[in-house]
Amino acid sequence: MGRKTILPGLFLADLFLVLAALPGTAEPSSSTEIGLQVSSRPEAKITLTRQYVFPFLQGESPLTRDNSINARFGGELSPISVNGSAELTWTPIAFFQLAGGVRAGSGWNIEIFGKQARGYGINRPRSDTDPAEEISGPPFGGLLWSAFGGGTLQFDLGALFPGDWNHIVFRAYQELRYKGNSAAGSGDSWYFENDDGENRNGFISYGSYVLGYQMPVKLNMVGFMAELTRLLYDTPGRKTWGDDLNQWTLSGLANYSLTEKLSAALVIQFRTRRNYLSGNEDTFYQRRILNESDRQHIQFYRLALLLNYRLH
Repeated sequence: MGRKTILPGLFLADLFLVLAALPGTAEPSSSTEIGLQVSSRPEAKITLTRQYVFPFLQGESPLTRDNSINARFGGELSPISVNGSAELTWTPIAFFQLAGGVRAGSGWNIEIFGKQARGYGINRPRSDTDPAEEISGPPFGGLLWSAFGGGTLQFDLGALFPGDWNHIVFRAYQELRYKGNSAAGSGDSWYFENDDGENRNGFISYGSYVLGYQMPVKLNMVGFMAELTRLLYDTPGRKTWGDDLNQWTLSGLANYSLTEKLSAALVIQFRTRRNYLSGNEDTFYQRRILNESDRQHIQFYRLALLLNYRLH
């Protein structure tokens, strides 16, 4: 499955590379990376990414000398899912980027340590009179896909005050994403990759904001990231179960260069969660009633380790 997902994208990227190598342009570059992601939650994933960088409209100014188009094609495999993705990023000036891409995949369910890991499934109440949550759908029961477009503003203090120890960086990214499940109706919720089963077909606004410090040592970056997700689909009664609330994820980041090609990133994350009235924890989430006097709390989410190896 992974090869079928990845290889067409690599072939297309090779074609782009040939077309980009025109007289009078700088030489394009490429790289291939393999990654492993594990965390304190029951999740693990192997990733393979092919990246091409095409110099585009470069100038002599520090603001334009690195202008480029970056094409990334990847595949992911976990014990409960498989995905493929393609993304283009255009850097027209040093502090700004535009990005767009697509992603598609599917999943299946397995038992891990006596609990069901839900790679895929439609999430519904058992009946009109029984609000207990019920998961339905066969393995690969639907194509889960998304398309997005976004923009990035970024800043490096080292660009104004050159020096190995002056790289205080800031990055703000905002995107609009549509995600869907081919097997889900307009009123259905669904699970993917062992999440909370509250996905719906529709638009999502996502933003991430990173403040970091880059260093010329093995521990080459530490930072903080805040991510904000807003659900934009208009479902009747959505305020009752909290779909109108901003969803925050807060992360502490550290990246360590083990060798020239191998790096390890450690991430600790906390997130906001909805406060429901007690006594209905096992019911379908849209049948719960939000605690209007205290709508959210913050909780520990996960500790994650990401290993990345550059093949070439």
